[in-house]
Amino acid sequence: MKKILLTLTLALFGAQLFANDMHHENKESRYYAVVKALYIVGDTVNHGEATLVGDDGYGIGIDLGYRLQKGFSLEYDFSYSTNTVTEHVEGEEPRDVDATYMTHAIDLVYGYEVMHKLELFAKVGYEYEIEKIDDLGIDNDSDGAVFGAGAEYELQENFKVLGEYEHSTIDGPRGDSIYCGVMYNF
Repeated sequence: MKKILLTLTLALFGAQLFANDMHHENKESRYYAVVKALYIVGDTVNHGEATLVGDDGYGIGIDLGYRLQKGFSLEYDFSYSTNTVTEHVEGEEPRDVDATYMTHAIDLVYGYEVMHKLELFAKVGYEYEIEKIDDLGIDNDSDGAVFGAGAEYELQENFKVLGEYEHSTIDGPRGDSIYCGVMYNF
C-alpha cells in the first residue's frame, strides 16, 4: 500500500511539474544569465587610526538565475570592481591607494510586471566580499546582507535590458552599486 501511495504521489507531483513547465515555457525560460557593468559609489569607514574614503569606481558582473513560481527567482551574483581609496591619518598627508573587490551573493528576487515588457523587481540575499588594498595591507573577507531594486525591459523574446541599485550591509570603502546590463533567457 505504501508503494502505491508513494508512486501516486510521485506521479501527481511529476505531472504538476510538467504542467508548470508547459505553462511557463509560453512566457519565458526558467534559466537566465545577466552580464552587467557596474558603478560603485564609495563609502567612508574607520580602519584603526585611519579613515578610509572610497572614491567612485567601476567593474563588471554576472548573474545566473532560475525562475521559481509566481514572480520569484533565485540568483547567484558575482562582481569584480576597483576604486581608489584615500587614507587619512591625523598628522600625515592623505594618500591614494588602489582597492579591488570580488563579491559573491545568493539572492531571492521578486519581479512584478507593471506593463507589457516592463518588470520591476526587488531582491534580498546573502553576500560574501573579498576586499584587497595591498598598499595598506588589507585583505579582508566579509559577509552580510544585500538589498536591491531595479527594472527590466524586454527587447526581444530572449533579451532584456536592466538597471539595478544594490545596498550592502558590509562596512567598507566600496559602498553601494549601480548596475546596467543585458539579460539572456535560455
